[in-house]
Amino acid sequence: MKVLISGGGTGGHIFPALSIANALRRRMPDVEILFVGAEGRMEMERVPAAGYKIVGLPVSGFDRKRLWRNFGVLMRLWRSMRMAKKILREFRPDIAVGVGGYASGPMLKEAQKHGIPTLIQEQNSYAGVTNKLLAAKAEAICTAYPGMERFFPSGKILLTGNPVRSAITEAAAISRSEACSELGVPSDRPVVLVVGGSLGARTVNEAVASSLDAARKAGAFILWQTGKYYAEQCAAIAAGHENTVKAVPFISRMDLAYRAADIVVSRAGAGTISELQILGKSAILIPSPNVAEDHQRKNAEALASRDAAVMILDSEACRELPSALTSLLDNPDALGRLGQNAAKMALHNADDKIVDRIISIVADRK
Repeated sequence: MKVLISGGGTGGHIFPALSIANALRRRMPDVEILFVGAEGRMEMERVPAAGYKIVGLPVSGFDRKRLWRNFGVLMRLWRSMRMAKKILREFRPDIAVGVGGYASGPMLKEAQKHGIPTLIQEQNSYAGVTNKLLAAKAEAICTAYPGMERFFPSGKILLTGNPVRSAITEAAAISRSEACSELGVPSDRPVVLVVGGSLGARTVNEAVASSLDAARKAGAFILWQTGKYYAEQCAAIAAGHENTVKAVPFISRMDLAYRAADIVVSRAGAGTISELQILGKSAILIPSPNVAEDHQRKNAEALASRDAAVMILDSEACRELPSALTSLLDNPDALGRLGQNAAKMALHNADDKIVDRIISIVADRK
């Protein structure tokens, strides 16, 4: 079997894509897998590092604020469509799988034109424009949230959840004290893990800076992933709060970080939320306002409405995060309830469920 997997742009897209590829390889050792991503994006490094071949398209997203820049975007899209035809002609996949990201649109559109079956994985609670356009001709649409019939044909929807990195799910085998020791954080105090992405999130970092005194008074310790853009200024802030915070640009062992954490403060990307649900972690979500269709806010609302997370809007984060942290740290029952309710929303073994559907689609075509 030959499987083409297209998409990327963020860790939230890449890690599920790699999980699907790994499950395919585990189930079918002779499977041929080709990734197609967007030039200059994260997947062009992460996918080869995981042992897979990837081809980059010159595609990019539309600039909704500076419309005059979209002439170049359209030219890159046209070039990407031509390259997609060449990729399909040379690789001849049995199925094309789209996980979101800039490359998914042109790649899956061309696959559908050439009669190649397609499967879409929609990670968010609010469907993206590209997936909505591709849905009519897709064989299957794998979703992470119920109620997606308002976006997609109901007969094509399969509720699978989002694939989660195996290292994350295997973290339970490590004790909390071992995880804390490896990370250099105290195990005898509540640990607040802050993750704003590998590049960083300005508002999240500013909100954390405003919360350091509150965390100290509550006896908590903050493990703060600042992102590389904000590393220097956040390290300077952390230096003034000794024994309350450890600021690092990037955390490579997120499995250990999750295991150590009592509370997670994070953006509300689909991949992160799925990890929180699988692990049953209590979280304060600060959705990014700078994403298409405001989908992070809708992701966060899906949890907050079920008492499975606390949601704070980006514009209110600096003001509200200190009190939200204090409130949870002072109320262990409420803190535990968030994690328990998040765990109830978890959908396990998403990668195998998606692979089952891929195999059945290809078998039906033969």
